[in-house]
Amino acid sequence: MTTDTEEPTLTVDELAVRAGVTVRTVRFYSSKGLLPPPVIGPRRVGHYSQEHLARLALIEELQRQGMTLAAIERHLQRLPADLSAQDLALHRAVVASWAPDAAEDVSREELERRAGRPLGEEDLERLVAMNIVERAEGTSGSLDGSDSPASPESLASPDSFRVDPALLALGIQLLDVPLAHESILAARGVLLEHSRAAARELSALLREAVGEHESVAAVKSLSAHMQPLVVQALLTTFQRSLKAELRVWLKES
Repeated sequence: MTTDTEEPTLTVDELAVRAGVTVRTVRFYSSKGLLPPPVIGPRRVGHYSQEHLARLALIEELQRQGMTLAAIERHLQRLPADLSAQDLALHRAVVASWAPDAAEDVSREELERRAGRPLGEEDLERLVAMNIVERAEGTSGSLDGSDSPASPESLASPDSFRVDPALLALGIQLLDVPLAHESILAARGVLLEHSRAAARELSALLREAVGEHESVAAVKSLSAHMQPLVVQALLTTFQRSLKAELRVWLKES
């Protein structure tokens, strides 16, 4: 493990495992200039940082969105060169938010490959409770953000899972967050409640703006133009609000 202030400590094999890809994939992206070169240590061994891991995750997400390598290269070139791992992870989260809702059925081996780590039963139960993973044959839970996550006891197949690829990376990161599981679920509930309330109010404003007599095509066109602006505004506002709250909290503590 490394943080933004620590020396890179991941070998290419460890980087590949953590990212859920092959070493060959890492070397391929490096040869295309999509990944910066590693820090060369003793015995000419390359060492990679959390920034490499975050950039690799972003590349994989852009590929899942259907972008070509040439388009990905242009996209990465437009990003500031000194982005931290956290900045890259945030950028990836924004990219992933545009992915269509699509759950996939995968084996446990494939799930762990995508997670970049072994997953114990407790890990799986937490992912199920967060509504990110469910047993493929289970019917008690959903992956659409509903308020009723599936119960691990009610899910059938032990070796096959249905997973939302856009949320999996987030769920894996949450496994390592030093917060009680109940706190994470409570935070999820807060985000769902307020995001849905914001969506309802914004939809009401949109309906009022377009009027009752506009065609369906006109409404869809306006919505398509507004969505990127609304998402950017919400993200920016939330970031600034959270930073302000943290400053107040840290000043008081």
